[in-house]
Order: sequence, then C-alpha cells, then structure tokens
Amino acid sequence: MKKLLSLFCAVIALSGCSSLGESSLFGGSECETKMARDFMANAEDRVFFAFDSSAISPDSAEILDTQVKWLKKHEKVNVIVQGYCDERGTREYNLALGERRANAVKQYLVSQGIAADRISTISYGKERPAVLGNNEAAWAQNRRAVTVVKAGN
Repeated sequence: MKKLLSLFCAVIALSGCSSLGESSLFGGSECETKMARDFMANAEDRVFFAFDSSAISPDSAEILDTQVKWLKKHEKVNVIVQGYCDERGTREYNLALGERRANAVKQYLVSQGIAADRISTISYGKERPAVLGNNEAAWAQNRRAVTVVKAGN
C-alpha cells in the first residue's frame, strides 16, 4: 500500500512539469515545488553524523542510496547539500565541520554516479538547529546534512 501511495504521489507531483518557469507561491517554480515534494516522498533527505565527525556511516550510506536512485531518475534536477552542527564548539569550527559534512555527502553522491556539477554545498554550522535543547538527543538531531532540491533547475 505504501509503495502504491508513493507511486501515486510521484505521478501527481510530476504531472504538469512541462515548464520550469511557472511561478509558485513558495518562491520557486511550480515544477520545482513538485520535484521537491517528489524527492521527499521517495528519498530520505537527511543523514546524521557522530559527534565531531563527517564520516558517512553505513546507515547514512543507505539513506544516500535512496537519493542516488532518485537523482538518477531525475537527471535534470540539481540539489544543495546543507551541512549542520550541534551548538557545541565555536562558530568558525562548526562552519568548517558543517562544510566537511556537506562535502562528504556530495562526494558520496558523486562516487555513486551523480555529476558533481549537479550538487552545491553550503554550511550553516550551528546557526540553524533542527531541534532546540541542550542535551544529547537534541545535539544528535542537529548533527546532519540535508539534501534539498535546488531552485532554478
């Protein structure tokens, strides 16, 4: 049932994407919004990292493989990989660590056959936490890289 629902969502999301220039209430094109929804329905968008690490874990590799599969199906879509950190450490250190995390995801995607010029990276360091809190549970959710369908494809 879940696969059927995903397939239905994909068909709905992709219908009407003949023009990339149509504007949307969300600031991007209508097709971009549909592609982002399709990506979220068919691929997990985020991977998590251990403390002070940018290494791709086996669990993260499985998640990234869902992204690879989706990106291979949608060869004209570009993405931005956003790197994030928890609140510990200096701003400068976390910006550099977030960049290493985003680049690690990009390198993984490229190693699996996705063209490097389709993937941009950016680091937000500790500036945009997903979860507020001063404990390991919150920090673990903030040590992440998120893949987002890029505007202007």
